[in-house]
Amino acid sequence: MAGTAGVTGARSFRALGTFASLLVTDPASLELAFGLLAAELVAVDMACSRFRPGSELWQVNHACGHPVGISPLLAQALATALAAARLTDGDVDPTCGQSLARLGYDRDFSQARRCTAVLAAPPAPAAGWQSVELDTERRTVRVPDTVMLDLGATAKALAADRAAARISAAVGCGVLVNLGGDIRVAGEPPAGGWLIGIVDDLGRAADGAQAGSAQAGSAQAGSAQAGSAQAGPGQAVVIRDGGLATSSTGARAWQRGGTRLHHIIVPGTGLPADSCWRAVSVAAATCVDANTASTAAILRGERAVRWLDELQLPARLVRHDGTTEATGGWPADSASPVDPADLAGPAGPAGPVSPVSPAGPVSPAGPVSPAGPVSPAGPASPIDPASQGGQA
Repeated sequence: MAGTAGVTGARSFRALGTFASLLVTDPASLELAFGLLAAELVAVDMACSRFRPGSELWQVNHACGHPVGISPLLAQALATALAAARLTDGDVDPTCGQSLARLGYDRDFSQARRCTAVLAAPPAPAAGWQSVELDTERRTVRVPDTVMLDLGATAKALAADRAAARISAAVGCGVLVNLGGDIRVAGEPPAGGWLIGIVDDLGRAADGAQAGSAQAGSAQAGSAQAGSAQAGPGQAVVIRDGGLATSSTGARAWQRGGTRLHHIIVPGTGLPADSCWRAVSVAAATCVDANTASTAAILRGERAVRWLDELQLPARLVRHDGTTEATGGWPADSASPVDPADLAGPAGPAGPVSPVSPAGPVSPAGPVSPAGPVSPAGPASPIDPASQGGQA
């Protein structure tokens, strides 16, 4: 049973190298929900971490080209990453691990960003997602000896999807999971919906903070503020179901030899994307779908606006000068409060199914279609900056 409107339980903590926030509409369910989320995050870290010695992915990357038996969780994570690559024509590619390592992102980000020395080796283009041999029936995977997988583009979003669904089913109330700006809601939302704050200038936020703060639709509700107290949201919107994700060139950024680098890699060059967008937020049926689309939009540059519009995905794209473009019914920054039902475009996960790319079918992680309509937040719903989120 959903909690009283405006009354939520909330927890914020660090996980997966970023900040995590959990909100539930029934405060009495918070501890059980937190336990389920914590267990899910530990499992994902042990399966998908590129840096943790002994993780399943670490073993795959160090198997010298031999097949490796994997768990159902890693099999799902790899299948999700390969689907994202296929459906974006290779823009979101899990074989960018070597590219990131060559650029200095070869350890946990909090440690990697401390080194500012000139890079010793040239960039390494991605090997290509087609080089990954995944057998989902036998649950084995093999990659060539020179290939290093990185699941950073999809694993965190998958964890948000999995955790929100599991928690909602267990506690029977509305839930919001925010993993560094990868947000998924499930169950009956609060009466006012979930209020999401979108942080635009992630480069100014402390600890490379991200987009997406969340609270139930009232000033009294618990919140999980993304970014920092110094970097407030550029816009606040309300969602009632599905996922929302923000990708940014300012979230995980570092300096090497005077050159500014970030984590969104062009697979063909092995270099960070030189995009016209500093941040892109997308709402979709799942967090994986939203994150896949937001990451691909950064990489596609100007072409992303038409692409997202064709998919009928609500999105907000922010240029480096702060000006914005909106697609798929995402409300204008200056819009006055509206009823979500009045927004243009199909609504809800049951709406028309739209593949991420015309080249392929819909994602097995869930159809890429608009989530519940995204509406502007009312002026009476401020976001408390006291508890922070992490990176997108």
